[in-house]
Amino acid sequence: MVRVEGTTPSASLLSRIRKGHIGGVILFGANVSSAAQVAALTATLQAAAAAGGQPPLLIATDQEGGTIKRFPWAPPTLSPPQMGALASTSAARNQGLATGQALLGLGIDCDLAPAADVPISTNSFMYLQGRTWSFDPVIAASLSNAFAHGLRLAGVVPVMKHFPGIGLATQNTDSFVVTLSASQAALAPGLQPYLTAIARGFPMIMLSNATYTAYDPLHGAGWSRPIVNGLLRDQLGFRGVTITDSLSGTAKARGIPVSTLALQAAIAGTDMILVTGSEASTEATYESMLAAARAGSIQRTRLQASYDRIMALKATL
Repeated sequence: MVRVEGTTPSASLLSRIRKGHIGGVILFGANVSSAAQVAALTATLQAAAAAGGQPPLLIATDQEGGTIKRFPWAPPTLSPPQMGALASTSAARNQGLATGQALLGLGIDCDLAPAADVPISTNSFMYLQGRTWSFDPVIAASLSNAFAHGLRLAGVVPVMKHFPGIGLATQNTDSFVVTLSASQAALAPGLQPYLTAIARGFPMIMLSNATYTAYDPLHGAGWSRPIVNGLLRDQLGFRGVTITDSLSGTAKARGIPVSTLALQAAIAGTDMILVTGSEASTEATYESMLAAARAGSIQRTRLQASYDRIMALKATL
């Protein structure tokens, strides 16, 4: 999944879509000037996929509410903290439904929301950004899942994030190297929203860029086999699609190439790789991963499993 540069897609991006080098596109504020423009943009992107005989794209955005709204005119009209204060699952569901309907009208079929992180103090950067629902993990789980359910009712794929939770983080995981040394017991409350989502069959989970020493002292969650497979799939039983958080910022913070993290994520078992650098850089990341696959560094069975999960998800669009 890659970003678009500007409000209209470049010829090279459309060519990559036709060739099947891209499985999804993420839209940011810089891609938005009006509802009509966004609808035309998404239609052009999907037409390129169809012209190449490719599956439909996942066209995603971050429409959480509050401080994170790529489309200011569109729902949700309430922020997660405001929904948390209401403590109403029906209100959260209705906000998700309205959001999904608005996004689908723009040609967007995937919302990288809700952020299901449970803060443990007011020092949490997610709390300070106004993106959390409650300090109570049960309430956070109930409301975030209600919002996700509303998105699904509208026909939009919700993405629960950022597994296994960044409520303990005091720095932004996109810009800093964040290592959380909490025990598994201390991290357990942050898993509650995901346990609920998995039980309800929700289709997609985004992995965090933080490192969790209790599970894997060496790798961020998005490229950690003990977290992607051991915790999320084997222990918690998730069978849907996993996606990394954007690897571009965390790679820069770590002083390593984006392609290195992308390759590690694919080897670890993460299904989709989100990169938000320039079009040239994301194309280079794809070429690097393709070369690694051809060389056998990423097992074909590993790739096939991810492909099958992604295709099953796209079949529901």
